[in-house]
Amino acid sequence: MTANTLSDLYRPNHDEAAKQRFVGVLKGYANQTLEQHLAEHYARELEPPFVALHHRAPANRSEARSLFEADSLYQLWGSMVYASQSLMWQSVGETCRRIGPAFEARAAAVTRRPRGSLQLNPALNLPEPIASTEIHRQPGGYYHAERDQDLHAALIYFGTLELYRAAKGLTAHAPVGEPGIGRYIASVVRRRYPDLQPRRILDLGCGPGTDTIAYQEAFPDAEVHGLDLSAPFVRFGHAWAEELGVELHFRQADARQTGYPDGYFDLIVSHILFHETWHDITPKIFFEAHRLLAPGGVFLNADVPYQPERLSIPKQVTNDWQVRNNGEPFWTGFADTDVPALLLAAGFIEGNVVADYEPLGAGHYYFFGGRREH
Repeated sequence: MTANTLSDLYRPNHDEAAKQRFVGVLKGYANQTLEQHLAEHYARELEPPFVALHHRAPANRSEARSLFEADSLYQLWGSMVYASQSLMWQSVGETCRRIGPAFEARAAAVTRRPRGSLQLNPALNLPEPIASTEIHRQPGGYYHAERDQDLHAALIYFGTLELYRAAKGLTAHAPVGEPGIGRYIASVVRRRYPDLQPRRILDLGCGPGTDTIAYQEAFPDAEVHGLDLSAPFVRFGHAWAEELGVELHFRQADARQTGYPDGYFDLIVSHILFHETWHDITPKIFFEAHRLLAPGGVFLNADVPYQPERLSIPKQVTNDWQVRNNGEPFWTGFADTDVPALLLAAGFIEGNVVADYEPLGAGHYYFFGGRREH
């Protein structure tokens, strides 16, 4: 009998799936329908008294926050968002605790004779405040492990990705762990830099590594690496790639000091890394990326499109609530950052720096980075 693959093993049972579907619907209602009601309520009820008193509308989230905090609809919205996040971790955690032993046993089996590689660093000093932050309120955070082969931190994170994909209708005819975002980023790279033929690619802050596979698909002649601070995440990515027969190379390291030689990569990418990175660390990662690029190499990142100048006042306030209450402590710090200025300071030259937006579905991603001069 053929052993269950890792993707076979990640199957919520009937009751778990029902709970997770409920959470997906609840999150959709809170973050879309109710948030839209809140925006309309602001325009109708909260903004006019401020305008009457100050003869202008609130200029930013700081001016508007107090208008919302005493409002019952805003309080309902915050309670619902907070509760839905808690229920997400509870419902996905139930599945992950049930399948965890079998998943870890399969991961150990498929990595005994690897095609790719895994380099861990038990002595790695995780930077604060990231090390002690439960980003997204994930219980235990990204780095928690109780034993050498503990994959729970990565597995539960992966499970929430699957919950979101299911809630958006993306899983009906797609395999578990399909690298949709990686394929999207790769397509943007190919369109923007059609002459780029990378020999080596680095997925910076690769998380559980399932999207790293997309860069091998897009550039089959390239050697593809994934790097993350989290040992459980890179162990997960290594096992996932080995299960699929894809040769990838994972490393646990700090993105500020990766340990790779100068000019080693022709393409460095990331997905939602920088809005989960403390503001004083970001410039050092940009410097490291510039050092790692070969002449003509590309550094391109996709992240949240929440720069304040693009957002309405209600959206600025609800994002600020996420920062203060829901495990997104670095979000507004990133959104307020002058990213092009930091890229120029890191060594990228004017004309080679990009910072703009790409559509995806009904929304957009913020793409930024630069090309190293030839």
